[in-house]
Amino acid sequence: MTLVIGLISGTSVDGIDAALVDISGTDLDIKIELVAGATYPYPPELRERILAVCAGDRIPMVELAQLDDAIATCFAQAAQTIQIGQSPASLIGSHGQTVYHRPPQPGGDVSLGYTLQLGRGTVIADLTGITTVTNFRAADIAAGGHGAPLVPRVDAALLSHPQHTRCIQNVGGIGNVTYMPPRSENWLTKIRAWDTGPGNSLLDLAVQHLSGGTQTYDKDGAWAASGTPCQPLVTQWLQQEYFHLPPPKSTGRELFGREYWEQCLQDALPYQLSPADLLATLTELTAGSIAHSYNSFLPQMPQQLLLCGGGSRNLYFKHRLQLLLPSVSVLTTDELGLSADFKEAIAFAVLAYWRQLSIPGNLPSATGAKLNVPLGEMYELLDISIT
Repeated sequence: MTLVIGLISGTSVDGIDAALVDISGTDLDIKIELVAGATYPYPPELRERILAVCAGDRIPMVELAQLDDAIATCFAQAAQTIQIGQSPASLIGSHGQTVYHRPPQPGGDVSLGYTLQLGRGTVIADLTGITTVTNFRAADIAAGGHGAPLVPRVDAALLSHPQHTRCIQNVGGIGNVTYMPPRSENWLTKIRAWDTGPGNSLLDLAVQHLSGGTQTYDKDGAWAASGTPCQPLVTQWLQQEYFHLPPPKSTGRELFGREYWEQCLQDALPYQLSPADLLATLTELTAGSIAHSYNSFLPQMPQQLLLCGGGSRNLYFKHRLQLLLPSVSVLTTDELGLSADFKEAIAFAVLAYWRQLSIPGNLPSATGAKLNVPLGEMYELLDISIT
């Protein structure tokens, strides 16, 4: 068995999710045990800098380098802290912090996609003394894929079922789904995955605005639950082009970020919505975009929908999603023994483990890549001692 640390900060930029994971097996036969999991918030000033860059603010190269190092230092500190009182890990898989993502552009000057995650692996390896794998998305993009979603193969290893069709729906800043048919002949080639649209990104921006900055998210969806969704607005917003693009597809704060929220706010003005009504309407957009995605692009409806990520704790959102998908049993991955809070961090521990074994980590049926490839760049400490 091998102890691996998985690290990720998602599009919500809430902080660094760290998972210390005991992994055994090799490929799809892996077994995992979550030894420890914790979330380490960014310092407020650093979080604001990250969000500003994600929103398109221009900064000099010297500041970009400083930001890259600051994020890497926070990730290294998270890796060191999660091990306190535990056996030391031998490997780190760090997704880093996405600050820019551009899907492939067929017919453009450059057809390959582009993605940038800050928090360089060399700094993490140097500060922790542990071999570190980072930059997971680059290899899939080089193979013609979107570089997202990257966790479907991990989902297949940990959450597939011999009889049930399942969807794994992560709801972070952005929502993404993995559709898995029952395990049978050629089942891996039938897995589909894509980004469904906004998860918590617009909701969090709205809460910060409506609370005057005193709140960063709607705990349990309680504020939204006290309001009523404005269905004409939801119908209008669901006409957005992204929702109608066929998979494979990926998105991020470049689309569903600050500018999009400001447009939503303008669109809502004629309806004179209360803050609670506006939050209920934005929650309905997230739930509605997921339901629309399933109805439009799934080969068939799943028997089970397994939620994970921060949005899985939003009870109002979960209730609305169940109403929109009445034939589906909406659960969380917790109910199957896999932490909904740390599933993404666990996934990057697994991807790093596979990278060390030179096992492919992507699924071309999910990302659109031309081939299966190992994911991530590995940074090991060099022996530079002088003798």
